Amino acid sequence: MSLSPSSAQAARQHLADQLREIREDAGLTGRRLAELAGWHGSSKVSKIEHGARPISAADLRTWGQVCGVSSRRLEELLAELRAAAGMWTTYKQLNRGGLKKAQESVRARYERVRLMRVYSNKVLPGLLQSEGYTAAALRAVHHEQGLHVDDVAEAVAERVRRQRVLRRADARFVFLIEESVLWHRTTSPSVHAEQLHHLLRVMRMPSVSLAIIPLTVDRTVGGHGVWPEESFTMSDLTQVNVELVSGYLTVVQPDEIAMYLRAWERLFPLGVFGLRAQGLIRGVLKALPDG
Repeated sequence: MSLSPSSAQAARQHLADQLREIREDAGLTGRRLAELAGWHGSSKVSKIEHGARPISAADLRTWGQVCGVSSRRLEELLAELRAAAGMWTTYKQLNRGGLKKAQESVRARYERVRLMRVYSNKVLPGLLQSEGYTAAALRAVHHEQGLHVDDVAEAVAERVRRQRVLRRADARFVFLIEESVLWHRTTSPSVHAEQLHHLLRVMRMPSVSLAIIPLTVDRTVGGHGVWPEESFTMSDLTQVNVELVSGYLTVVQPDEIAMYLRAWERLFPLGVFGLRAQGLIRGVLKALPDG
């Protein structure tokens, strides 16, 4: 699976392709469309159709009106434009208003979800983090991104509050974690140990299912290897979020969501639960200096 915002680019190009077809169906050249729209020259039309220039909502309405698109079809195109625009967010954009605001921006998704599936091969998911681990993680984000506003404490409090959703009786939260995540020493031994003890407590909650993929598991299935994927969060079957190095990808296209679902179905059978999962966590605890 790609580790770039190619899904967002593909969504923008899909919209651009539709606009080209609409123009051609209307029997208009790019130059004639530009003339009727009041745009100077045809380069704007060409750039939009080739995905080199994103179209604004106002220009999309003009495009539709000039080409005689129905109001219903125009609304569908505008909805697709909004979805494509929201798929890729750089961390600079996400954290522009501070870490606390960025944490608050995703709260509604956690409050309305019915089935959340989280796969992680890098860091423990936010819903499973202890307060100390969260503080260390967000402090690292603050440092790496060179943020000017120091609202780490407020952001930590917001993420900890979000964990209340794990008490919801009407929702299910399923986590699949590579064992290597448990071993990553990104904090002090005491914070690391507290995080692992916290994990042992959280996995007993009725709404939570935790599976861990052991380092020693045989990852060959049917003669093919099941490789780790990028970490992702699937909210019901309507949205997948992927945190990459440069930004935050939101996938809403059904065919792409299906790809992540298939990835989940490949990886999930490799995980162990219950006492075996607890054993892996306790094994890491024993290996810590203070374990």
